[in-house]
Amino acid sequence: MLMKSKEVLYRNLDRTGETAEISSAQKEYLQGCKKEARVIRSWQWIIMILFLGFWEVGARAGFINAFVFSSPSRVVATIVSMAKDGSLWYHTGITLAETFFSFFLILVFGIGIAIMLWWNTRLSGIFEPYLVMLNSLPKSALAPVFIVWLGANMKTIIVAAVSVAVFGTVLTLYHSFAGTEEDKLKLITTLGGTKKDILTKVILPGNIPTVISLMKVNLGLALVGVIIGEFLAAKAGLGYLIIYASQVFKLDIVITSIFILCVISVLLYHGIARLEKK
Repeated sequence: MLMKSKEVLYRNLDRTGETAEISSAQKEYLQGCKKEARVIRSWQWIIMILFLGFWEVGARAGFINAFVFSSPSRVVATIVSMAKDGSLWYHTGITLAETFFSFFLILVFGIGIAIMLWWNTRLSGIFEPYLVMLNSLPKSALAPVFIVWLGANMKTIIVAAVSVAVFGTVLTLYHSFAGTEEDKLKLITTLGGTKKDILTKVILPGNIPTVISLMKVNLGLALVGVIIGEFLAAKAGLGYLIIYASQVFKLDIVITSIFILCVISVLLYHGIARLEKK
C-alpha cells in the first residue's frame, strides 16, 4: 500500500512538472558535491605525493640530511624491520591501549561532572573558576609532578592524558547544557516533567552533536597526553620509543614513530567521523 501511494504521488507530481524540476536540481547538486569531493581528495593525494617525493629525492641528492631527517624509503624499511621483530606491534599496542582508556575516562568524567554542575547551579558557581584555572595550566608542566605523586608507571601516563582534555570538556559541555533553549525547558516543565526528564529528554539528546565534536578533539588530545606521559614515565610505547631512539641517535626509528603517530591520529579521527555520520 505504501509503495502504491508513493507511485500515485509521483505520478501526480509528474503531471505538474514539479518532480522533474526537483529531480534535476537534486541530481545536479549531488553531482556537484561528488565533483567537489573528488577535487579535494585529489589535491590531498597530490600534496602528499609531492611532499614524499621531494623528501625522498632531497635525501638521496643530499639537499636534506638523511641521517637527521631520514627518508620515506628508510621509514618503510624501518617499519618492515620493526614489524618482523614484533616491536612495532608491541609499542603501538601499548600507546593505543593507553589512548583509548584515557579517552574513555575523559568522556565519562567530562559528561558526569558537566551534568553535576548543570544540576546544581551553586556547585557550578563555586567550581567554575577553578576549572578555568586548571584548564589553562600547561599540562606538560604537571607531568613531573604526577611522577612524584604516582611513580613512573602507566598510572602517571593515564592521569597526564586525562588532565590534558578533561577540564576543557567539562567547561564546554556545561556551557552547552546551560545554553539550551528556555522554551524547550518550559515545555517539559509545563507538561509536568521533572529535572530528570529535562536532562534525559532535552539536555542530553540535544547536545549529542557537541559530544561527538568533543570526541573528535579529545581523541587527539588523549593521544597527545599519552605521548607526553610516555616521554617521562614509560618503559614501552611510541613516546618511549621516540625518546630512547633519539638518545642513541637512531633517528630513523624516531621519524618512523612520528609517522605511525600521524597515521594513528588520522585513522582515529576518521573513525569518530564515521560514528558522527551514523
